[in-house]
Amino acid sequence: MGLIQSLRDTQPFDQLPDAVFQRISESAKVQKFPAQIHIFNQHDEPTGYLYVIKSGLVEIVVLAPGGVEMTVDLRKEGAFFGGTPIFTDGGYTAGARPATETECYLIPGDLLAEIAASYPHITDYFNKTVYSRVRNLYSDMVNEHASNTLTQVEAYPFKKRLSEIMSAPAITCTLDTPIPEIARQMTVRGIGAVLVCDANKRLTGIVTERDLVSKVLARQMANCKTATAAEVMTSNPHTMSPETFMYEATTFMMAHKNKHIPILDRDTIVGIVTLQDLMKYRSQKSMLLVGNINKARTIEDLIIARSEIVKVARALMGESRSHVETIEIISYIHHRIIRRCYEIVLDDAKRHGLTPPDIRFCFFIMGSGGRKEMLLGPDQDNGLIYEDFPDSKSEEVEAFFAPFAEKLVGALARIGYPRCKGKVMANNPIWRGRLKEWKKRIADWIRVPEPQKVRYSSIFFDFMPIAGEATLCQDLRDIVHRHIKEHPIFLYHMMELDFKHKVPLSLIGRFTTSREKEHKGTLSVKEAGSIFIVDCVRMFLLEQQIDATTTSERIDELVKLKIFTSETAEHIKAAFEAFTFLRLRNEIAMIDQGKFPSHFLNPHELSKNEQDLLKEAFRVAGKLQDSTKRHFSRQIS
Repeated sequence: MGLIQSLRDTQPFDQLPDAVFQRISESAKVQKFPAQIHIFNQHDEPTGYLYVIKSGLVEIVVLAPGGVEMTVDLRKEGAFFGGTPIFTDGGYTAGARPATETECYLIPGDLLAEIAASYPHITDYFNKTVYSRVRNLYSDMVNEHASNTLTQVEAYPFKKRLSEIMSAPAITCTLDTPIPEIARQMTVRGIGAVLVCDANKRLTGIVTERDLVSKVLARQMANCKTATAAEVMTSNPHTMSPETFMYEATTFMMAHKNKHIPILDRDTIVGIVTLQDLMKYRSQKSMLLVGNINKARTIEDLIIARSEIVKVARALMGESRSHVETIEIISYIHHRIIRRCYEIVLDDAKRHGLTPPDIRFCFFIMGSGGRKEMLLGPDQDNGLIYEDFPDSKSEEVEAFFAPFAEKLVGALARIGYPRCKGKVMANNPIWRGRLKEWKKRIADWIRVPEPQKVRYSSIFFDFMPIAGEATLCQDLRDIVHRHIKEHPIFLYHMMELDFKHKVPLSLIGRFTTSREKEHKGTLSVKEAGSIFIVDCVRMFLLEQQIDATTTSERIDELVKLKIFTSETAEHIKAAFEAFTFLRLRNEIAMIDQGKFPSHFLNPHELSKNEQDLLKEAFRVAGKLQDSTKRHFSRQIS
């Protein structure tokens, strides 16, 4: 991508006139950087340049307490980095390390400082990013918490991304490369796989040692000297992106018995990861837990695995990295347990003579599970979708799924997932049915938005498949978008119900705690804080007919659509991360005391810094509520 076009598409440079862009273009130089060699380190003396990525992939890395280097962001083509020393009095707050060979435009800092003098919004942009109060308070608190180096060493590998451990560049060949040449390359380079590309350098296959043994040597191929890659390769191999977490790749490769995974950034080959690479970096506790879940044969095995999640959470909490990622990892483990429970219950039903009907169906989860934002004490929110089978099969379908759903819900409760108090579970007939029946329910919720129906929809709209035919979930999502587009007033009713509740701060900024006997003197970090962010962000996303899973991903989408500014998004994310951190830490403490984890905590037991952070996070959530109310009130004006 050209430099001028990159800047035109990027805040805060998108408001500059053509003459300024021309000056920047004439003064910039281009430089290549090899993979895995730092362009600069955290706290280095400034180089005097702003870096704009022309091609490649750059990891932004920080040093956590104890000296562990962690990747906190990935920058792609068109993104910039290294601007903090140019526009503020500070040095580099993080390092920059190319994940692949990278080419950058280097823009002189003196020129940018001169331009910023005439266009002060540029300096304001960087200052606001660096000095966000809620972000700084959150960072200080996390750094105080992340003092146990041994905990970090245990946790960090579980959060590594493939960009950090992949071999780059990957060795490639063409479709007509002879087999002897491929074998020679493997021997000389000490590798176990070569990627096969077409004339446009697009991945078409992979040749592994196993391919050579099973397809050439074992068959005693007569023409092995003239055979080509096209004849022995495994076509269309599974690929992953550089942003994929190591735990996801490990679980997939072990389950599918893959030893090599090509890494693609969009359609460009940027590296390759082997199972051996992953095993070198694995986090023992976390990987053993995922492995034990996959091997579980009984519900009792899963009860044990469920009880181990707190150990993973405690280790992950030792990092000074985004705790939104922590809950995504915890959710991944919960999902594996729920899916394995489903498989065990299904196998048991078959052994007892129950035969699943010959239809497509999907078991899905909702709420925090559907957003990949589960913590340590999630309850059940689940359902079943069937394809639109004929009415004549209804009795057969219900004869299987009614008892199956009851056993599944019961098994999940035994494992440690409490039954939903509102009965939003697959054993409740209103949470299972054919697509056309779901369509009717959704239409009823949206056309007649009574309070209970709106509550149902708030849980339901965050759904994702766990087992079965995942495409049925996408069909269901299309139905939701279609009905909301036809009845946008529904979002106003959703907003109205949500905003009957306010953040627990008095007019003079004191905490307002619960007076209920069960929770007296405490407040809910979820119901009075993070849920407002989740709900508001979801409403904006539904209005735009856009799909994204986590709240953080949804915020990013709203920035792309210019619904939120980058500054607003940063404040919302920091507040959400603060709520997450405080809630997760409180849940761990409760489990250590032998209690079931809860989102209620006593704010007066927090340190002064933590109280300030919680208040700032509540203020951010309150401001988001206000702006959301103003926006959706226009629906009735």
